[in-house]
Amino acid sequence: MADEESLPLVTFGSLMTEGTTLSRRGQFHKALGCFNNALKLRAGDKHCLVTRSKCFLKLGDTENSLKDAEASLQNDKTFSEGLYQKAETLYTMGDFEFALVFYHRGRRLRPELHKFQLGINKAEEAIVNCIGNPSSVKLENKEELCFVSRQAESRKANQKLQNKPTKDQKRTKKQNPKTERQLLGELYADKAYLEKLLKDEDLMQSSTRQGIKVVDLVLSGISYLNHRRDFWQQQKPIYARVYERKLRQQGWRQDKKLETADICRSIAKDMEDIELLLARGSTKESCRKAERVLRKIQGWGEDEVPNKNELIGNLYSCIGNAQLEMGQMEAALRSHKMDLDCARQNALPDAVSRALDNIGHVYARIGRFRQAINTWEEKIPMAKSSLEKAWLFHEIGRCYLELGEAEAAQDYGQKSLQSADEEGDVDWQLHATVLVAQAQVKLEDYRSAIMNFERALEKAKLVPNEAAQRGII
Repeated sequence: MADEESLPLVTFGSLMTEGTTLSRRGQFHKALGCFNNALKLRAGDKHCLVTRSKCFLKLGDTENSLKDAEASLQNDKTFSEGLYQKAETLYTMGDFEFALVFYHRGRRLRPELHKFQLGINKAEEAIVNCIGNPSSVKLENKEELCFVSRQAESRKANQKLQNKPTKDQKRTKKQNPKTERQLLGELYADKAYLEKLLKDEDLMQSSTRQGIKVVDLVLSGISYLNHRRDFWQQQKPIYARVYERKLRQQGWRQDKKLETADICRSIAKDMEDIELLLARGSTKESCRKAERVLRKIQGWGEDEVPNKNELIGNLYSCIGNAQLEMGQMEAALRSHKMDLDCARQNALPDAVSRALDNIGHVYARIGRFRQAINTWEEKIPMAKSSLEKAWLFHEIGRCYLELGEAEAAQDYGQKSLQSADEEGDVDWQLHATVLVAQAQVKLEDYRSAIMNFERALEKAKLVPNEAAQRGII
């Protein structure tokens, strides 16, 4: 029994779920272990690579974060999540111009995702903060104009800096304490403490047990905080923060007005909580929270929540899933149909596919197999991968088998097996083969059924799945 209970831990899906949960809890190192193992089972999976990239970014490992983001785009240059993650990583690294390129690329491909527009806004502002507003620059043709390389410009700039007095250089680098306090926030006290330690000459001359000089550790800490201060000043100067506080926004707090980006972040956090509650089995709490968030979003305007309609559909989907788990079938069906209506009205193909999938599941659960078949067959052209087609064909075939239409069940079982073979997924090869064999029994093609049951048994041993082995035998 212990072996059977531990089996799900080594599947790709369970490792992804566990890693995502750990990451949301802030346990990024443990989450990395799960994503590493998941990639061993399914090398190059773009969704797993993006998730691991986010984890690396949270740990401050921008180099590996960028590698994973780029790897997720290797076979699919239009993968929106990979484009966004690459842009976010480049932005964090301070490569604002390159980040802007990928934010724009993502917006062209997925204009309905507001996060790309937010990325464009912050990258453009960061660039202006670094080099100044182009409209404020006036060109005068005092000398002959010619092409100057970046290296030549850099050499000229270095020569000018070398000609400046040292005192002037120090004066330009000195920060106003009030400004620095605002930029560093809670870290300002740490910087002040490290600077105070520098005055202790005896301590600075000492070393750690590993032989590292204390003065080097203190200076590296101050250097890091200075770099963060400069970065934060580039991406969000003080005047911009003051301006944003004055913007009219209705948000989650009654006596504080939040900017649109803050509202979106708050909603994203609530959506994560709703999904996490459902995953943990807290269906009632998940449903209640989703209903509360839905009421709030419905009261806001498009200017406050640009992707309002997409969020409303997503919340109906979450509510429907929770109602299904609680056994409230008719309520679940209504919620998923609301999701479908919202998706169609706003031309959201991914949401349409999601809603059709969920509606089919509800119909199948309540025994309305013909309606489940019609719903899932409408979804077939929207399937994006062989794995998605494998389970979709299997579910349709299972419904035909329940209706006693064995020939159609066999046909869809073979389609499911073909898609599972394309994906190389042994689990779905097993399920599809069993479905084909069961349909052949109904068709009284016993010789073929026995052969397929034997093939399924071999698959069950490969997985391994002892319950499936017993059932097949």
